[in-house]
Amino acid sequence: MSTGLLALLSILPIAVVAIFLVGLKWPASKAMPLSYITAVVLALFVWKIPGAQVGAATVNGIITAITLMYIIFGAILLLNTLQEGGGLQAIRRGFTGITADRRIQVIIVAWLFGSFVEGSSGFGTPAAVAVPLMVGLGFPAMAAVVAGMMIQSTPVSFGAVGTPMLVGVSTGLNTPELQAYAASLGYTDWHSFIGFAVATKVAFLHFAAGALIPLFVVSFMTRYFGKNKSFSEGLQIWKFALFAAFCMTVPYLAVANLLGPEFPSIFGGLIGLAIVVPAAKAGFLMPKGEAWDFESKDQWDPEWSGTIEIQDVSAKTRMSSIMAWMPYVLIGLVLVLTRTVVPLTNFLKSAKITWPNIFGTSISASWEILFSPGSAFILVTIITFFLHKMSGAAYAKAWKGSAKTMLGAGSALVFTVPMVQVFMNSAGGAAGFEKMPIVLAEAVAGLAGAAWPIFAPLIGGLGAFVAGSNTVSNMMFSLFQFGVGERILVDPTWIVALQAIGGAAGNVICVHNVVAAAAVVGLLGKEGYVIRKTAVVFTYYALLPGAIGYSILYSSQKGFFNIGTIIAAAIWAGVIYIIATNNGRLKKLSEQSALKRAAAK
Repeated sequence: MSTGLLALLSILPIAVVAIFLVGLKWPASKAMPLSYITAVVLALFVWKIPGAQVGAATVNGIITAITLMYIIFGAILLLNTLQEGGGLQAIRRGFTGITADRRIQVIIVAWLFGSFVEGSSGFGTPAAVAVPLMVGLGFPAMAAVVAGMMIQSTPVSFGAVGTPMLVGVSTGLNTPELQAYAASLGYTDWHSFIGFAVATKVAFLHFAAGALIPLFVVSFMTRYFGKNKSFSEGLQIWKFALFAAFCMTVPYLAVANLLGPEFPSIFGGLIGLAIVVPAAKAGFLMPKGEAWDFESKDQWDPEWSGTIEIQDVSAKTRMSSIMAWMPYVLIGLVLVLTRTVVPLTNFLKSAKITWPNIFGTSISASWEILFSPGSAFILVTIITFFLHKMSGAAYAKAWKGSAKTMLGAGSALVFTVPMVQVFMNSAGGAAGFEKMPIVLAEAVAGLAGAAWPIFAPLIGGLGAFVAGSNTVSNMMFSLFQFGVGERILVDPTWIVALQAIGGAAGNVICVHNVVAAAAVVGLLGKEGYVIRKTAVVFTYYALLPGAIGYSILYSSQKGFFNIGTIIAAAIWAGVIYIIATNNGRLKKLSEQSALKRAAAK
């Protein structure tokens, strides 16, 4: 079978998702079974994978789906516990004290707090924490999900205390030949090679691309969820958005170069919060005039609201902002401690449910239940029960509502994750073909040739879109990307860095991440709407670093003004033009409004 035809067949499970979920707006609970069936048919009858292997991959996927549902349950339980105990009401009061402007609030919660949570835990936890918090603050559920997904780009490569680099890239590249290559560059320690030969390049590329993410978030929010459906109202705060972006990415880049890949996202988010919150209180770089807000809830499009109703429950006694925020502080502490204190980490990981060699295959499944973020959420809700002096009936109500919402997510995840596992475990069949993701990657590499640096992030994004994990994408494609770098005679560590960037960007469009984010606010069935919005961010986040990477790698051969430099410059020039013309438009509207007010007097 020709390489082209094989590549077309291997993309079919993804094409089904694009057509039915994104294009025809089917809910994931209906589209993903079709994608799963497509992957199974291809595996059995084209790749000729043994039925036991397909069955084992499916079982592994179901077990993984259960672990995701456990995290979803914990996140929803924390939200419901805060609601029933009156904590959400106090948090809303506290945010009003910082600013009532929703554009600033979304930057603080999604971008900065979300980056810290991603650095602490990863695995989609930022959406599980930040999305319901925004809904609790009064955001439409759909706006919260879109914002929560968009920021899962810049902090992801260093999420879960550096797991995508230290496990994903490290495992993917760890061969005797590359050990020798690292030693030839002066890296006697493999960890330092990953941390400083690859991860610092990743941090630099994220620094460049992450600068615009807060601006994307606020502009999409005002365009699709604002009264006037205007990008301009989001672009109006471009100064503050860029300021907030660099408050996170500058320390992020510095930490990556000084301390390694474990802490850039954690410190970037924390330092950013420490700078941006006081700045927002002081009105620094914020536009003058009335704070931007959504319309009243009765004017919202019904598509924006989830099935989880946030009620304004008051605490028995007036709760301070510190006490109300304490559950989120505890979540951060628990996640950091359980992932950085080695004896504690090892103890929690020892409580593991395993199924080795499922159906006699090499596929194994496991669930580290105590190490799961879901357990951290549940622990914090128990502490919150006492801190907020809740009644047993209120806490029981929180559990009951959370379980109902979690079960709703299962109908989509129970097919989404098994499809991923069949797709990824498609090697070793009687047909002798490589696994489906590698077939796709090799076909793209054959077409791209020397232009590969521009396309390398797309492969990383493909891996994350399918697997739902930057770590898995890096494990799957890092060695392949390194090999392509060698074949086109450029520094292969830059190509691996572009892989990691694409793997991070792919999280914003990953189906089961979107399902999980939507589930925590009761928006199941609207996944295609979210992906249609976040796909714009993915395209930007794959294209700009790819262009920068190409420019860096070919500047010595083709001069500084090569195609990569031109693409990157065009993107930034476009952004500057949009901001400049927007400012002119806003100034003109402001002058017209002033004239109308003067005439009325």
